Amino acid sequence: MYLLLAGIGLLIWNFNRIGLVADMSWWWVLSPFALAVAWWTWADMTGYTKRKAMEKMDLKKQDRIDKQRAALGIRTRKR
Repeated sequence: MYLLLAGIGLLIWNFNRIGLVADMSWWWVLSPFALAVAWWTWADMTGYTKRKAMEKMDLKKQDRIDKQRAALGIRTRKR
């Protein structure tokens, strides 16, 4: 996501001819988009994205369980 935001920022700066980016080649300005595509491809192929989503869901599930146990007065185990 950061690469995408950097690419959009560089694109706007180059289009409006602002600062040092005004003299940069378009290849340098558009390179963050290519890097973002490479990152997303790698993350999807290796399962990184799915693994992070599952970890987030497991954490939410455990927090919900802990909250319900606390409401019942049952002590929760330390992780």
